[in-house]
Amino acid sequence: MRLSVKDIVWYNKIVSYEEKQRTAIKKRTDKMFESHLFARCTAHHAVLYWDKPAAAGTRAEYIVYLNNEPVGTTERTHYTLGNLEPQTEYRVDVIFENQPVGACMLRTGAEKHRINVTEAPYWAKGDGITKNTAALQRAIDACGPGDAVYLPAGTYLTGALQLHSDMELYLEEGAVLQGTAQLVDYQPRIPSRFEGIERRCYSSLLNLGKMDHDDGYNCVNVVIRGKGTIAGGGKALADAIIADEREHLKDYLAEHLDLVESCDEEDTIPGRVRPRLVNLSNCQNVWISGLTLKDSPSWILQMIYSDNIVTDHCAFHSEGIWNGDGWDPDSSTNCTLFASELYTGDDSVAIKSGKNPEGNAIGRPSAHIYIFDCRVGSGQGLCIGSEMSGGVEDVQIWDCDLENSFSGLEIKATAKRGGYVRGVTVRDCKAPRVMIHAVPYNDDGEAADTVPVLEHFTFAGLTLTGRALNSKQEWKDVSPVELAGFEGPNGTLRDVNFDGLTITAKAPRLPLQYCSDVTLRGVTCLPPQEN
Repeated sequence: MRLSVKDIVWYNKIVSYEEKQRTAIKKRTDKMFESHLFARCTAHHAVLYWDKPAAAGTRAEYIVYLNNEPVGTTERTHYTLGNLEPQTEYRVDVIFENQPVGACMLRTGAEKHRINVTEAPYWAKGDGITKNTAALQRAIDACGPGDAVYLPAGTYLTGALQLHSDMELYLEEGAVLQGTAQLVDYQPRIPSRFEGIERRCYSSLLNLGKMDHDDGYNCVNVVIRGKGTIAGGGKALADAIIADEREHLKDYLAEHLDLVESCDEEDTIPGRVRPRLVNLSNCQNVWISGLTLKDSPSWILQMIYSDNIVTDHCAFHSEGIWNGDGWDPDSSTNCTLFASELYTGDDSVAIKSGKNPEGNAIGRPSAHIYIFDCRVGSGQGLCIGSEMSGGVEDVQIWDCDLENSFSGLEIKATAKRGGYVRGVTVRDCKAPRVMIHAVPYNDDGEAADTVPVLEHFTFAGLTLTGRALNSKQEWKDVSPVELAGFEGPNGTLRDVNFDGLTITAKAPRLPLQYCSDVTLRGVTCLPPQEN
């Protein structure tokens, strides 16, 4: 489906989960899923991306045609076209082994009027000292569909900012949007969701939309791009918020010692009001491209109750940050991450959908999530859960390098969660391990009526090293595969398929518990490679 939004051409992936499942079941032996071509455009360039064809292995060459002329080749399932003319229609085709992968007509946008924040009437200063919150917010408020808020090189100190529909924020190379470490700069608290529970949290550095699980999309068609950096207040801001919240909650914490002791950390409860770096709530059609995103006080990028969020060619950095997740779709649909690097203090990616009875009752799943050509330099890896009570379905991952992660590919839940995870396909990735299992943390609160349903997983063409890298940058030997459902008649993990698995672990162990219909085909064990 094609949606035309002034200077952006949006192509949505609108395929129901049931249709995906019917195709997957029918073509399981071929690991088939449909291929399509999509694009995100500016006035002068277009980022193309497409689903990986069933016949493509770890190395495949794609030929890109522009107006029926070949313009380049790539081994990736994305390609960037440059030097395009504004407001011009182009035909694009992608060919693999003389077969069409996909085709689309794209139209570049018009040249945008730059709102330079350093010029009149805003006069923001990129000196790293002057606080520019008011000036930057005025520029954002003035930005219309034909404008782009423009930050030239410099360091712009700021507190929380609120973006709106039909706007663009552009950071030039050398531009740093630097969040302060002062908690007063992230007032007021706003409706948000953290660790699966809706609550009022401090405002994030960039805020888009207003969260309401009963509402539709109230912030649409936003672009955040460039070659600059968006940096938060990091650990200093997190520590300040936790200390203040602990003082605010001191009577409550003293009266609920059992609850405090059941939590993973002494800071768990006061830490749940920390903001994210970028928070998208009830958003649709948001494109984030080319940026470095770093030093959040908690998760870097969270999208809540949102749809059609594309993130590409970004670098995520949250090393040393407690709960420092990278990219977190939370009860959101049609979210795509590609061509990005993640160096995180927790889950590199965490796909979520709420916790325990509240998540079950809201019942908004995360679905149609696509992750490809990403590299994890540090962090837990690509994860689903542990908050997944609203359900997670149709997750497609391919061509990712997770070798330097701790968890690799992980699907995690607790028996309290309820909900489901199903329809996950992972192809042609390198990782320490694959885990589908129960975890003991973030397990406070009331239990759901049923245990989670975990079913329909396919892992093809994976290399599993059995060597995981922890937060101290130490290597640890691990089981390359760990599968465990839940005890009881409805807790069985079922329909898990491994095809073309290469294991390089020292002592390959594959512990299974509470599982059924687990299939391994084409497993190769090789001597381990030294790290």
